[in-house]
Amino acid sequence: MTAVQIANLNAEIQRNLGALSEDETMLNRVAKYLRKLVKEKEDPTLMSKEEFVQKIERSKKEALEGKVHSIKSKEQLSQFLNSL
Repeated sequence: MTAVQIANLNAEIQRNLGALSEDETMLNRVAKYLRKLVKEKEDPTLMSKEEFVQKIERSKKEALEGKVHSIKSKEQLSQFLNSL
């Protein structure tokens, strides 16, 4: 996105917020939605559906290649986690 496009988008957002500025209910909804978006942006574990499917496919391939760990007891799990 170019600087001009970003500036135009910012201007549009400001105009729309101005139109809602006297409606407290609408402003609360906007604020809630913005908090949700900021939280999503900060969450490094979020991924798109495409990224998720790619990760599954990569994992299946690794499993077929034998690049997996098999844990059969609590002790083995503890040892594995401690090794990390």
